[in-house]
This record gives sequence, structure tokens and C-alpha cells, in this order.
Amino acid sequence: MYLLDTDVLIDIERGHEPAIAWFATLTDIPSVPGFVVMELVQDSRNIQAVRKALKLVAPLPIIWATEADCVRALLDFTTYHLSDNLGLLDALIAACAVGRNLTLCTFNVKHYRVVPNLVTAQPYSR
Repeated sequence: MYLLDTDVLIDIERGHEPAIAWFATLTDIPSVPGFVVMELVQDSRNIQAVRKALKLVAPLPIIWATEADCVRALLDFTTYHLSDNLGLLDALIAACAVGRNLTLCTFNVKHYRVVPNLVTAQPYSR
């Protein structure tokens, strides 16, 4: 099962044909970390963009980090922030994926490459 990162949802929102085509082939509905939804809202410039982002994710299950995920994120963030520039939200998103044994669909592989046990996929061509 898949967990979607922000960049994949932005591609879908912008109507990027490979992203739309890939999404249409999915037999299981992917999940979205609540932190990704928050990133989409954060990047919105006005209330219309906020509404558009929320409409995009409305049919998708939103998952949140468990306490164990947060412990994992703190360990990864502490270990890899200075050496590999792992971001706070990226550590939390990755921990959600690892904690649920989900594949994180993202093109930001550089951000996530240091996270132990994280499986990522670039699901379509850009």
C-alpha cells in the first residue's frame, strides 16, 4: 500500500498526465500523512487554494503518527538532521510510512534516503 508525499499530490493537483494516469491504475486507495495535508495548506496563497488542497485529499485516508512513530522520527531527525539535512516534517512523514510498513511515493528521494527501513517509490515519469 502507498503513502503519498506532497510532491505527488501537487502533480495530481496540477493535472500532470503521468501522475493522473498512475493514480487511475491504483486498486487500493493510498493514504496521506496529516503532515502532508498541512504542507499543502501551508503552501496555499489564499483561501481558494486551501479549499482546493482540502478537496484534493478529501477522498483519501489521512493518517497520523503514532507515539512510536514520533519516537522513531525524533531518533532519525536527531541522527540525520545535521549530517544529511533531514527535515522535521520529512522525518515525521517517513516515520508514518515505516511504522505502517507503507511505501512512500515521492520524488524527493534525496530528502528520505537516510531514513532506515523506509521504502520509497517514484511512481511515474516526470
